[in-house]
Amino acid sequence: MTTDFQKKAQMDASGFVLLSDYVPEIVQEIRYFSTFNFVGERIDGYEEPCAIMTRESARALKAIAGRAMVAGYRLKIFDAYRPAKAVRHFILWGIEDLDQRMKPFFYPDLEKQELFAKGYIASQSSHCRGSTVDLTLLDMTTGKEVDMGSPFDFFSEVSHPDSRLVTHEQYENRRFLQDLMVNGGFVPYDCEWWHFTMADEPYPDTYFEFPNCRQSLKG
Repeated sequence: MTTDFQKKAQMDASGFVLLSDYVPEIVQEIRYFSTFNFVGERIDGYEEPCAIMTRESARALKAIAGRAMVAGYRLKIFDAYRPAKAVRHFILWGIEDLDQRMKPFFYPDLEKQELFAKGYIASQSSHCRGSTVDLTLLDMTTGKEVDMGSPFDFFSEVSHPDSRLVTHEQYENRRFLQDLMVNGGFVPYDCEWWHFTMADEPYPDTYFEFPNCRQSLKG
């Protein structure tokens, strides 16, 4: 099952950079390289636990990271560029009804098919264009993630940025992250507080397939 965008996905990584080269102070926990994600296994295309993005979005995040540090926070990245083959992995996983091993942790109140219908998992992901990032804030004083009211990739109404199912403090933490990102040139997503796409992204109609690893940037 291959969609049109995957057939046309590009291998040219010349406009991409390793995010840590531009923003060395970021923290990375690339979930799709690990088994702790909603699928429960490493996702196709993630060959290293590193964040890759377009050069333009990396520059924008560098400025945002600087403003966050002034306020006492560091950016923590869960996902950035996502190869098109990773989306195909998600789609195939969605078809396999019996595989629900991670349901208690990531989608306890929804069925797998609802994750696509409700917009939590996209069959054509903006991450494949290279200027979308999933992130949170790390408190530099405590060394812990800021409490956003729900964890990354928790597929539920409680994870909507404007949800009132969280405490006032958690809601304000989300607003602070969103303000940082919006003022830095990114657009939020209405289903996930952690998800942002560069407003003026350089490849708005191009999806990429090269593996998520440093070697891709050397070719």
